[in-house]
Amino acid sequence: MALHLRAIALLVLLCISRPATAADDPDARFTALSSAEWAWRQEQFATDEDDAEGVRPHLPSDTPAMQAARLARWEQTARALAAIPVAQLGAENQVNYAVYKAQIEALIAAWRFGEWEKPLNSDSAFWSDLTFVARRPFTRGESDYRDFISQMGDYPRYFAEQIVNMRAGLARGFTPPRAIMQGRDASIASIANAQDPAATVFYEPFRAMPASIPAATQAELRAAAIGAIRDQVIPAHRTLLDFMRETYLPGVREPLSAESLPDGPAYYRSRIREYTTLDLTPEEIHRIGLAEVAKIRAQMLEVMREARFEGDLPAFLRFLRTDPRFYATSPQALLDRAAWIAKSFDGKASTWFGRLPRARFAIVAVPDDIAPFYTAGRGGPGIYLVNTYDLPARPLYALPALTLHESAPGHAFQMPLADENRSLPEFRRKSYISAYGEGWALYCEKLGVEMGMYSTPYERFGMLSYQMWRAARLVVDTGIHAKRWTRTQAQAFMHDNTALSDHEIETEVDRYIGWPGQALSYYLGEMAIERARAKAEAALGARFDVRRFHDTVLSLGSVPLPVLDARIDRFIAEGGPSPWPDE
Repeated sequence: MALHLRAIALLVLLCISRPATAADDPDARFTALSSAEWAWRQEQFATDEDDAEGVRPHLPSDTPAMQAARLARWEQTARALAAIPVAQLGAENQVNYAVYKAQIEALIAAWRFGEWEKPLNSDSAFWSDLTFVARRPFTRGESDYRDFISQMGDYPRYFAEQIVNMRAGLARGFTPPRAIMQGRDASIASIANAQDPAATVFYEPFRAMPASIPAATQAELRAAAIGAIRDQVIPAHRTLLDFMRETYLPGVREPLSAESLPDGPAYYRSRIREYTTLDLTPEEIHRIGLAEVAKIRAQMLEVMREARFEGDLPAFLRFLRTDPRFYATSPQALLDRAAWIAKSFDGKASTWFGRLPRARFAIVAVPDDIAPFYTAGRGGPGIYLVNTYDLPARPLYALPALTLHESAPGHAFQMPLADENRSLPEFRRKSYISAYGEGWALYCEKLGVEMGMYSTPYERFGMLSYQMWRAARLVVDTGIHAKRWTRTQAQAFMHDNTALSDHEIETEVDRYIGWPGQALSYYLGEMAIERARAKAEAALGARFDVRRFHDTVLSLGSVPLPVLDARIDRFIAEGGPSPWPDE
């Protein structure tokens, strides 16, 4: 009996000391769940626009069955997430959990509302997104060229699937409004009506191929590309053009507001939650916007007086919109000025940031086929796009603010820093949350004052006009989508309160109409970063180091605003250290 009891005691001791399995360990469960879903998600949505790993040989499947499977996967993921005891996760995984949970919730909301049945808005669409693959560097040599030829072979199937989805959206009234779709078929027609495959954007990568590819192979690849463009790409665009002109555009909805869509009020609230990461009502956001517009207007009047302008604000805005001194005389001159501003920041960067990204970016004109409907600029990993279309709509006094936002230290700076931070899981390094990313970029515009990036009162007014532009978005977006404003009302509000050109006001308002909620992310995100900095400065006093604050914000990747707030609270509690262990 004594021996039996000792054996039992030993068995109990072994069970108590047994290492926890993955099923028992909340951190392991979370890592396995998020890693598997993220890898699957990357395969689901691969179109190569920002893919640094090379060109993929195939486009994703977007059939209704696949869309249903995606929703089922995310709902299953949400249930598995809910079963993980968050309090038992390690400190870093508690942050990862909050970021990942927000991603999954946003995906579920978008798919439940059928967002995939509307794969276009006023300035971008699934077909125009594909052209960016042809405009990016092919870094893997011959394999990228072969994979791109293979990808072009997928165009008829991929376009056909998108047409099926758009028909479904059309049938239930889930489309962009008619008012913003005029002329949006032009980019399709430019390919559909092409007589020479080599004259299309899809042939661009084959014009100058690397010398490492033998001449005979280059010739083979060029011939294959011509065949794919002629037999796959152009016919796919012709089919799409016929559908757009004969069926889709004549049938799109008339009302502008998101709340006029099926289950519209709930849909608009879901867009607000996704883009702001906050649970605010349209009315609350509208009130915030009106208050901020009034505050910035007072600041604009101060700068106008500093410029010694005789007259009121509307007269000053007319002066800025019409005086030739404020406009470039050629597209290259605009690009050159943008490059000079970007290089000027390089000389100041180390004063304001402790860690700089290794990645560089190019400054490139927005492609001609999308420029008439595109924003003034857009930035991201490796690129700062500057719109040189309609030069009288591109004021030089606003270019410093635009450049700080889109290039460095904005999008072309923040996004590579996130991707280079190997301490973060990939779903944080490579994803993008608008409230954080756009909030950071808008904060960078205002930071330009402290950095000495604005050399004249006009450039500071340009910065304030851009601040006003984003504050006015809070009013205009909620005005359109919750208060049933007309397009004319929205344009008039922008015209009366910003120095934007009429052309830019028209394209921007159309973007807000076609992309509900996205415009809300900028100013609300900036306000969160400014509040966090003010809190840290007040708490830390002389210990506050602006470089370490900026590094801490940028070390997060892209996170919901409540996660940012919590991280700055920890930054304060720890005494304001650098987030990088080697500094």
